[in-house]
Amino acid sequence: MTTLHEMFSSGGQSPWIDDLKRSYVRAGGLADLVAKGIRGLTSNPTIMAHAIEAGTDYDEQFTELIGSGRSVDDAYWDLVTDDVGRAATILHPLHDASGGEDGFVSIEVAPSLAQDSDGTIKMARTLHERLAQPNVYVKIPGTVACLPAIEEMIAEGKSINVTLIFSLERYDAVIDAYLRGLERLVEGGGDASKVSSVASFFVSRVDTEVDKRLDVIIAAGGAPAATAKGIRGQAALAQARLAYALFKERFSGSQFAELKQAGARVQRPLWASTSTKDPSYPDLLYVDGLIGNDTVNTMPAATVEAFLDHGVVAPTLDQDPVASRSVLDALGSVGIDLTDVTDTLEREGLASFAKSFDDLIEKLREKAAVLQKA
Repeated sequence: MTTLHEMFSSGGQSPWIDDLKRSYVRAGGLADLVAKGIRGLTSNPTIMAHAIEAGTDYDEQFTELIGSGRSVDDAYWDLVTDDVGRAATILHPLHDASGGEDGFVSIEVAPSLAQDSDGTIKMARTLHERLAQPNVYVKIPGTVACLPAIEEMIAEGKSINVTLIFSLERYDAVIDAYLRGLERLVEGGGDASKVSSVASFFVSRVDTEVDKRLDVIIAAGGAPAATAKGIRGQAALAQARLAYALFKERFSGSQFAELKQAGARVQRPLWASTSTKDPSYPDLLYVDGLIGNDTVNTMPAATVEAFLDHGVVAPTLDQDPVASRSVLDALGSVGIDLTDVTDTLEREGLASFAKSFDDLIEKLREKAAVLQKA
């Protein structure tokens, strides 16, 4: 048994990998990870851009697609859905064995749709229909604009991964959208047991932005500096633990109780962005520190290997919520507006994914132009 198996069996948390590349689905890499204890897979436009740009794994298929008259944009989605479909097939036995709880692979709608609910609904439907496997999550950003899309997909019985959540307030709104969707699904005679969702709360980036602001306060000296120094590197874990407390509160209330009777599942919190960005922090800060029942931690490959090597499984998500709240209160006391922090992170996250996607499409267009001249 590996520490990944232990994370699930005694920690109640599902370890997923935040990576997707062709070698995983065509050379046995994903099957090997499943044997080590990985129970699902996530990806995003930046990860897919790196996978396609690195090496020549996708060149043969891309050349065939362009040669057959496919547009560059259509060819991109052919490449991605090929990988996602193969990954879903590999993970399908685990999905069945877990009763539909795990074994999921995620595919994200186009980043340009982050503020377009109707466009997101249309594309999410298309991706679900195209892949047509029960263990596929379509990723929808947790923007205010896309909250109606989240509700609509759940109401239609389509499983989704709500991504790019940075704040407790937005997480609460995402839960609302999920529950409204479930209510509509049940009222319409749908089978709530067939729909699943996770809410991806991004973690390490919170510390990156907060610490940057704390360092300015520390450098300025004076009375706030000591407080700022004492809470450096604590905001991300504190907020995630409060998110977990909110999850337990919302899914133990009367609104969900009736839905649970109809077979509905909880929308599990998924901890994303869990690699440590500050080299002075422990490499597993956002893994060892966020273990609890009914949750998922999706880790990049290097973090998975680190956890296999020296991860510690213990129930850390239930640590004193009062202490976590005091950390966030202390941020306010030194002048850091957490709402501004999380708004900044959402803008940057959306912009980063959009840039990765646009850059990749441009590079594919350049490659297609060369192929068409040959």
